[in-house]
Amino acid sequence: MAKAAKQPKSDLTIRLQSNYLFKELDAEWLGDYLKTLDLKGEKLYSSRPVYTAFRPGVSLDFLYVIVNGGPVITRSTPLDRVISISYPGGCFGMRNLAFSYGQVSRSFPSLVEAYKTTDVFQIPLDVIESIYKENQTFRDRYDLLFELREKFQYHLLNCSTYPPQAVAALLRALVYQERSLGNQPDANGVYVFDLPVDVIAHASQLNHRTVEQVLKGMQQVGLLASPTAKDTSSDIVRVADPEGLKEVYSATRDKVAWWPLK
Repeated sequence: MAKAAKQPKSDLTIRLQSNYLFKELDAEWLGDYLKTLDLKGEKLYSSRPVYTAFRPGVSLDFLYVIVNGGPVITRSTPLDRVISISYPGGCFGMRNLAFSYGQVSRSFPSLVEAYKTTDVFQIPLDVIESIYKENQTFRDRYDLLFELREKFQYHLLNCSTYPPQAVAALLRALVYQERSLGNQPDANGVYVFDLPVDVIAHASQLNHRTVEQVLKGMQQVGLLASPTAKDTSSDIVRVADPEGLKEVYSATRDKVAWWPLK
């Protein structure tokens, strides 16, 4: 008896499988969870609030899965500090779902916004719960998202007032996050981030001019690579030497010879 032909992947399944949570999951099995949903991509526009995280007694009904654009950032109050940055291949909103670690994840109200136009899918909570229950790989990945959020903020706790170390702390946080998600580095071992100076400044609590000077210095000593013709934005930051960046991150003031201000 001839085997039944496999059903082609739906466009939704293909796009979701580019995301860390759903990568390499069985397409047919995943499609069974999605086929009853009328999921359509949603566009989040820049500088518009998406929601306010950690509002007392308020939770989300779905998880945001990023498929293109971004980054999406979370701003703390009242210092207006950037405390999370999410790129395509990642997710956000899990700490505000009344499910898994989200049930005990508490913080102070913080604004979540798309810093640049972002394409997302909103996956309903009941679907996330069902997949989480049935699939160990998905379960491990979902749990890791919480760990990465904590480690990102741990890196930011180590942002000193010394500019090279402050910027290096943020870049190390992003390198660790994107490497853990399997999104980076590229084929040449370079980590490429769409990372505006304004976002770096708010995360590291430095002024814009100082951030620009630090990035220039990092380029001159080879920690960052120069822009290429492929870069579609002037905000692209290319980390060429993550191990060297690690040394700056853990350095004391007299060990960063390329920074002129002591």
